Amino acid sequence: MYEETSYNWRGKDGTRIRVGVEPSHTLANVCRFVVDPPIYPDGAVHFADQGKTAYSPLAKKLLDLDDVAEVLIAGDSVTVTTESHADWESLAPKIAEAIRIQIDSGDPCVTEEHKKSLPSPDVIREKVQTLIDTAINPAISSHGGSVTLVNVIDNNVVLEFGGGCQGCGMAHVTLKYGVERLIREHVPEVGQVLDTTDHASGENPYYSRSS
Repeated sequence: MYEETSYNWRGKDGTRIRVGVEPSHTLANVCRFVVDPPIYPDGAVHFADQGKTAYSPLAKKLLDLDDVAEVLIAGDSVTVTTESHADWESLAPKIAEAIRIQIDSGDPCVTEEHKKSLPSPDVIREKVQTLIDTAINPAISSHGGSVTLVNVIDNNVVLEFGGGCQGCGMAHVTLKYGVERLIREHVPEVGQVLDTTDHASGENPYYSRSS
């Protein structure tokens, strides 16, 4: 498994640029890059389509790389998802370098126009709640699971899993490849999809970690 590491540079103006690499321990095709200085401190934006990267020159650079399928830019991090089990040994340095180049250019990683294009949190809330009621909960109710929309902060969605999903060893997979994917397909304006569930207290998980 590719281990955590970091890259450090000095920018053109002498500013220190650090990119920490944190591969997921549960999803082999996901890796988080923590950036100092933060690259989008007051927002979050997700891209899975090269044709929709007008708001982010950084996302365009990253989606140009082989096997990169999704890019989430939020606060001080860039989370990259690949099409298949990634070779982070070779891909991570390229992603870190692309981030460095974008920061050193002096141009924003995400333009101000992105925020101006977003619907209100109330609109996002209504769309996500409708999706949970009509598609997500009916799909996971077969194993006693449920999802509750806890909050919408700006364009970030906060969820809580219940029933058979609470404490489930596969909850991260359900979130990433089931719930999150549906939300992004139907409400593409969403930035982060956050799980606030206390999985350690689940009493009747559908799929336990010891299974």
